[in-house]
Amino acid sequence: MQYRFLKALALAVFACAIVAGPASAAPGWAPASSATIHPGVQTFTNGAQCTANFVFYDASNVYLGQAAHCSSTGEDTETNGCSTKSLPLGTAIYSGDLVNGGVQPGTKIGTLAYNSWIAMQGAKEKDPNTCAYNDLALIKILPGQVANVNPTVPFWGGPDGLAPAASSTGEQVYTYGNSILRGGVSVLSPKTGVSLGDQEETGGWSQQLYTVTPGIPGDSGSAYLNAGGNALGVLSTVELAPLPAANGVGTLAKELAYANSATGLGLSVATGTTPFSGVPVPPAQ
Repeated sequence: MQYRFLKALALAVFACAIVAGPASAAPGWAPASSATIHPGVQTFTNGAQCTANFVFYDASNVYLGQAAHCSSTGEDTETNGCSTKSLPLGTAIYSGDLVNGGVQPGTKIGTLAYNSWIAMQGAKEKDPNTCAYNDLALIKILPGQVANVNPTVPFWGGPDGLAPAASSTGEQVYTYGNSILRGGVSVLSPKTGVSLGDQEETGGWSQQLYTVTPGIPGDSGSAYLNAGGNALGVLSTVELAPLPAANGVGTLAKELAYANSATGLGLSVATGTTPFSGVPVPPAQ
């Protein structure tokens, strides 16, 4: 059984490259050491907290990725993107942090520009694997915030490119989750793990991964890198059965291809300004 792990967090906290068309030139980026918008930042969508995955760009704009279910208006057990409703495009997205023990999502960084669930419902998508596992959303960064963006994944560096497909069984994977349930203890955010391989029954849309500790509510949408440092996937679900504590990770290459087909934007994954390293990397200068 799969559960999206978004709403439980929101209630707990607040009640307590496949490219369509030619690739665009990458924008200039803020230094990684001073950028405030990057993979791994906490994002807040109508109060629900997720973790950003990768930075994307097209000919005109810069985007930050999160999971489509981060803007869900359904229950946390509703995982079908072709039937579960979402907040509309244009919804404001904020970035925040823990301040004096409380959540302060005070900086508006952009608006919801693409949501795979909305796109699939508009296209009347029928493929059950696509409906179940296509879980990507893009935040269009405000023009005044673009100068604060860097695409480097914290701790690991990269991504160095886009992984063309799901990871193979036994392959090492790397991730960076930033749930507010960790209380701002950043040493708990970077994790390594191992892939259980492409889930054949998903048509390549999803893979199951074990990490040293599994993803928790608030890590939703976070980035996964493969052993080559390439952008592999987006954290989507926590598995209760048949593999307890495994995480379902959507295959980014397929999700991005769908986004480009739906929008015609020619989106690309931005590579990090610090190359990937499977061991801790020093802060970029």
